[in-house]
Amino acid sequence: MQKTRLAALLAALLATISVSAWTQQQNSTEAIKQALVSKYALTTAATDKGDNVTAGAILVVKKPDLLAMAAAQNTYKDARISHAGITPAANTSAPNRTLAVGEKVWVTGIDVLPAEVVFTLLTDAYSGVRYTATLSFPFPKGAPPSADRVAAMVGEVFDLQPSASGARFANTAAVAAPASASQATPAPVAQGKPTDVPPSPPVDPALVAVGQTIEQVVSKFGRPDRLARLSATKQVYYYKGAKVTFVNGKVTSVER
Repeated sequence: MQKTRLAALLAALLATISVSAWTQQQNSTEAIKQALVSKYALTTAATDKGDNVTAGAILVVKKPDLLAMAAAQNTYKDARISHAGITPAANTSAPNRTLAVGEKVWVTGIDVLPAEVVFTLLTDAYSGVRYTATLSFPFPKGAPPSADRVAAMVGEVFDLQPSASGARFANTAAVAAPASASQATPAPVAQGKPTDVPPSPPVDPALVAVGQTIEQVVSKFGRPDRLARLSATKQVYYYKGAKVTFVNGKVTSVER
């Protein structure tokens, strides 16, 4: 009889602990969701992606290798973005592109799961195509981190562009024509409401060194007036007074 009572008490205690742990986890994930949505206001896009019904926050990409295509699932871990084994060449039937550092995206969804946060992103229009991407931020093993820690992880990949009433969203990157950089077309102005891009100041080619990374060039001179992507590894940034060619993310030549 005493053993039966002890077993019943133990079962009740375990049930209480389980409910408490579940409630704590629910409260934690809900706090993370509220904090992220509050900081990164969601954009509602039309079903055909032709326009934004409501324009939310604009995120500026800070890390390379963010792949935008229908089947791509990007993951941010150990300070880098990976694609779960998917490359642009893996799905030639669907349009895809790798976003450059300094490009802007809308955030259309934030899902907080027990083991990760997943952002759903939407680009501006490039040659009439708006690209989508998902980016997962896995949690460390154990209980979900604090909302501030998750926001800090997201902040390693994106900067939040200050809002400006009545302004428009304009990415400077363009989809390169396959023939040559001189045929690259300028990026169309997006449909929405974020910010006009001010013209970049003239760049002295002597101030750009071979071997510098894209991040170093962008942090020093800002985003280019035009970008031409010549291949999966080669791209050209056009500034006033300088044409900077990158291969595998590093400067290989600078021309006036």
